[in-house]
Amino acid sequence: MAHKLFIGGLPFSTSSDRLREVFAQAGGVESATVVMEQETGRSRGFGFVEMTTAEDADAAVKKFNGQEMDGRTLKVEIAKSGGAGGKGGGYRSSDGRGGRY
Repeated sequence: MAHKLFIGGLPFSTSSDRLREVFAQAGGVESATVVMEQETGRSRGFGFVEMTTAEDADAAVKKFNGQEMDGRTLKVEIAKSGGAGGKGGGYRSSDGRGGRY
């Protein structure tokens, strides 16, 4: 079972391939995804990496949390479970108030 990490503070130029390459320095990477804005295709500055083992995930947190990448400080932590099916949250409105439909 993969162990998912939340990666915040990513440089906006980071690709999913680059994210995978960097985190492979800490251990086995099953997947790496930079979250993109649907409308513009621009990075939202965060992503997720699935490490192969819990040990690899812990090593990645220790190695990269608080480290600088292209001028930005990374925040790396074990991703919080989103509940049933691993999906979380609801749809956020675009009115800037964060309300839900």
